[in-house]
Amino acid sequence: MAQEDVFKKIVSHCKEYGFVFPSSDIYDGLAAVYDYGQNGVELKNNIKQYWWQSMVLLHENIVGIDSAIFMHPTIWKASGHVDAFNDPLIDNRDSKKRYRADVLIEDQIAKYEEKIDKEVAKARKRFGDAFDEEKFRQTNPRVLEHQAKRDALHARYSEAMNKMDLDELKQIILDEEIVCPISGTRNWTDVRQFNLMFKTEVGSTADGASTIYLRPETAQGIFVNYLNVQKTGRMKIPFGIAQIGKAFRNEIVARQFIFRMREFEQMEMQFFVKPGTEMDWFKQWKKTRLAWHEALGFGDECYRYHDHEKLAHYANAATDIEFKMPFGFKEVEGIHSRTDFDLSQHAKFSGRKIEYFDPEENRSYTPYVIETSIGVDRMFLSVMCHSYQEEKLENGETRVVLKLPAPLAPVKLAVMPLVKKDGLPEKAHEIMNDLKFHFNCKYEEKDSIGKRYRRMDAIGTPYCITIDHDTLNDNCVTLRDRDTMQQTRVAISDLRALIEDKVSITSLLKKLQ
Repeated sequence: MAQEDVFKKIVSHCKEYGFVFPSSDIYDGLAAVYDYGQNGVELKNNIKQYWWQSMVLLHENIVGIDSAIFMHPTIWKASGHVDAFNDPLIDNRDSKKRYRADVLIEDQIAKYEEKIDKEVAKARKRFGDAFDEEKFRQTNPRVLEHQAKRDALHARYSEAMNKMDLDELKQIILDEEIVCPISGTRNWTDVRQFNLMFKTEVGSTADGASTIYLRPETAQGIFVNYLNVQKTGRMKIPFGIAQIGKAFRNEIVARQFIFRMREFEQMEMQFFVKPGTEMDWFKQWKKTRLAWHEALGFGDECYRYHDHEKLAHYANAATDIEFKMPFGFKEVEGIHSRTDFDLSQHAKFSGRKIEYFDPEENRSYTPYVIETSIGVDRMFLSVMCHSYQEEKLENGETRVVLKLPAPLAPVKLAVMPLVKKDGLPEKAHEIMNDLKFHFNCKYEEKDSIGKRYRRMDAIGTPYCITIDHDTLNDNCVTLRDRDTMQQTRVAISDLRALIEDKVSITSLLKKLQ
């Protein structure tokens, strides 16, 4: 099945089973804005809990805050967002559709890479075990031709982006004969800058109102609270401040479901370090964050690092952790060495001294910062994309199952009486009322037991228990495993011990130690 078709099925599945709904759905929706349903909010909260505890529980020198969405407008002047937070915008005159010029070019680069991968895949199929991929990539004429075009385009694009040469970006689009996906034409406007921040007003009257912005990132709320946290927490360098919160960007092209939205949620941690040590900490946090992702068990092949060639104005190093989505490897987390830019800028614009007095060196300095920033929604999407599977069963039927990591699953245990009589529902509720204090349980009694199993598979419930007539006599239930579909008879008294450790966030955190 084509990856595009798989992605469409995932999007449909998210709506059908209460994970993600189009926002304002009864009014035909609002572009690039989504609501999380009853199962989606549980999965999302579990992802956030996994991240939060991995930061503030496992690290004695990391604490959390929750800063406001509305912030003083000068903050965004100091951070550079007012002047530099722009994307290159281009329109197609025939379709009237708007695009990001950099995304169009990056998609073209990806097409060359896909052509190379197809040549490699065909050769692997033709030569089998004797296939030497490295030699093939170095010698095959078609691969070398595609690689040369890819490298030349990449070099030209990188130079244009670093200089933010808008004329050159348009010329690249014309030279590469990139067409509008809607109209199929190359009738492009000039490329121009587009600021991504939403504006609003604060004040009781129109004349007395002042312009403020919806924050485009959560990081600045951490930086402007650096002194508050450092002093009240008596924090010693190195230390970190973590935050989970909403951010807003007026994206030119919001696409690929919840991958790129105008209202989204971030999990960010700013780690303050002594100047001169930032690159060592940068390397350390790259490893730490990749290990956090890999602990979910999706496989090392699903992840890769992507080092930035065009650095943001505040950074001296930047790496993305990319995840293999159905539409290619895409960024889910960024690790950046932000130098002392943010604290220095806020000191300059606020007139406050923002430094750290190092008692060991008996001097004050402005700390450098290592940032880890992960999009909750992108993380949610990566989990859904990897977990969605369609399996052929021995009886010829197909089951749709979400093989979610058990600690992230919205529902941990489904409690099912075999029939709705003979005291079985009462016994099921008794079991559920005991276990619901320890993990999220769901009671299911409608339809046949097979249909109930399928519903639980579709929302990723790791375990189901069936209460039958024997349960009333032996106090045992049938425990079904989602992934293997194996059923075992277990004592009710053993259920909590069997399930809790496997479905708790703690089971993931232990992998990180």
